[in-house]
Amino acid sequence: MSSYKVLKKQNFEFEGYSIVPIRMEDRYDIMKWRNEQLYHLRQSEPLTKEKQDWYFDNVVAKIFDQEQPNQILFSFLKNGECIGYGGLVHINWLDKNAEISFIMDTELEDQFFETNWSAYLNLLEKIAFYELGFHKLFVYAFDLRPHMYTMLEKKNYFLDARLKEHCLFNGKYLDVVIHAKFAN
Repeated sequence: MSSYKVLKKQNFEFEGYSIVPIRMEDRYDIMKWRNEQLYHLRQSEPLTKEKQDWYFDNVVAKIFDQEQPNQILFSFLKNGECIGYGGLVHINWLDKNAEISFIMDTELEDQFFETNWSAYLNLLEKIAFYELGFHKLFVYAFDLRPHMYTMLEKKNYFLDARLKEHCLFNGKYLDVVIHAKFAN
């Protein structure tokens, strides 16, 4: 398993869930989920195995050894099985903030979205706030999934900004909603 130079600890666990440095073996599951959920991602076209392999070989492989990578990605596991992935992206090391990225197995979204999202946030906040000493985390989302905002508010995230008609989706302009949380 790869490890991040920037992190002292690599594996974080919470009630049967864990996040570990993103694993090469999960790349095709991640590709499948991203392609199934294009509607809410900043991804303009479906991924192919070739594109996914290129990304892992040329982008992901390089972030493990960086002192201040622009992203830190994780495989999200439940009882050892990968059920999602994400991490800290668009990291601003100077201002100590980062965007949270997360996507889970599409088949789990309907029944387990809140449970999985909550566990993931618990784990990622430990890394961001306690391991890395970040000041602020935020979630940037197209205004398509209001159930996500409810979960964020339960985890003490607040509405930080609403960017009016910021993205074009199926011929209609939608707002982008940004929720944030500060370190305690």
